[in-house]
Amino acid sequence: MCVMFGVSVLSVAQTTYTLDQCRQMAVLHNIAMRTAKNNISAAVEQKKEAYTKYFPSVSITGVAFKSNKDLVNADINTADVLPSSLASKLSPEVLAMIPSSISMSMLDKAMTAGVTAVQPVFVGGQIVNGNKLAKVGIEAGNILLEQSENNVMLTTEKYYWQIVTLREKSKTLDAVHSMLERLNKDVDVSVRAGVAMRNDLLQVQLKQNEIESTQITVRNGLNLCKLMLAQYIGLNNADFDLPDDINVESLPEFPLSLKQNHVSALHNTTEYRLLEKNVEVTELQRKLEVGKLLPNVGIGVGYSYDNIMDKNHSLIIAFAKVSVPISDWWGGSHAIKRKKIAVDNAVQQMDDNSQLLVIRMQKTWDDVEDAYKQLGLAHKSIEQATENLRLNNDYYHAGTTKMSDLLDAQTLYQKAMDGFVDALSNYETKITEYKQATGN
Repeated sequence: MCVMFGVSVLSVAQTTYTLDQCRQMAVLHNIAMRTAKNNISAAVEQKKEAYTKYFPSVSITGVAFKSNKDLVNADINTADVLPSSLASKLSPEVLAMIPSSISMSMLDKAMTAGVTAVQPVFVGGQIVNGNKLAKVGIEAGNILLEQSENNVMLTTEKYYWQIVTLREKSKTLDAVHSMLERLNKDVDVSVRAGVAMRNDLLQVQLKQNEIESTQITVRNGLNLCKLMLAQYIGLNNADFDLPDDINVESLPEFPLSLKQNHVSALHNTTEYRLLEKNVEVTELQRKLEVGKLLPNVGIGVGYSYDNIMDKNHSLIIAFAKVSVPISDWWGGSHAIKRKKIAVDNAVQQMDDNSQLLVIRMQKTWDDVEDAYKQLGLAHKSIEQATENLRLNNDYYHAGTTKMSDLLDAQTLYQKAMDGFVDALSNYETKITEYKQATGN
């Protein structure tokens, strides 16, 4: 959603984006977010793959062959197959005509096929734990997505306040430049009247050149920051505006209500939740390693068909299968111990990093307090620099001070204004950092 402001009938309306709009656009278009979402999709597919392990495993086999020679060849002794009762009835002449052996050959082609389905009954918890591991992968992916979203929004906010800051600095430079133009005219008249030295006029002109040079630098920086933000949030160009203007007249209230109990807030942070998932993953990996050493039990059914010897045969069988990986126990016990050490390390890492996260929260809150104090000092500096500029302007026109003092007062005024916008930008960013650090 965008807000359009029409300046005139002939002017081109420029789209204005709020900070929240920029954040949402960055979340939608940033490459880091797309990558994180793709990783979740991959984890979902892995979960689906793990779930299929609950179903029977089905295999189909088939073999067909044709040989240029018979595979079965045999020489049969006639005396072994001719019944003795028949041989006694034959005359010696007939017996002499019967060969002593007969050669037989067969089986030059055949086909076999079969299908087997095995339903796992017990596999040492590997299927259950594998599915749990895949589920944790999805949960971790969602946490990483949330973490990426936080990083993207923080980066967006930094770009945003850089633009606002540079825009305010450009306004200050324009104001100072206008002061110098008026002063240049006044001094020029005074020089022509012989009541002011030409050196004063030269000092003003040199200061004008300095301000104009700074204006060019600031505007280039502003254009670059707008291009960076545009690319980050998915815009094709930097033809947009930001609605926020910095009010130098008043200070925001200190956000005391924002502070949280850091130990309690620990469980809301993405970093801590990822540490928890890491412990859960290592524990499931240990259980999977244990499952590899337990017996595997399955039941199945099979069907086979063949036409060997040119006769069709079919067979249906039901069976149970038990396998015990005895030889794997020797090395498997060491693998389990290694996984147990990994679990202990993950728990210790979570405990240690938890303390560091609490420390980070406190530091981030301290940064908020420091930023607010700096903002207050910067606001006082504006008041003091404004009054100092007014007095020096009066004193110069009264002839009681030098031109260099007036120009120095203008410089102090410019620095005070720039310091305030820098302090406000830093303060707003520190608040966002604290919110993210506490999972708020």
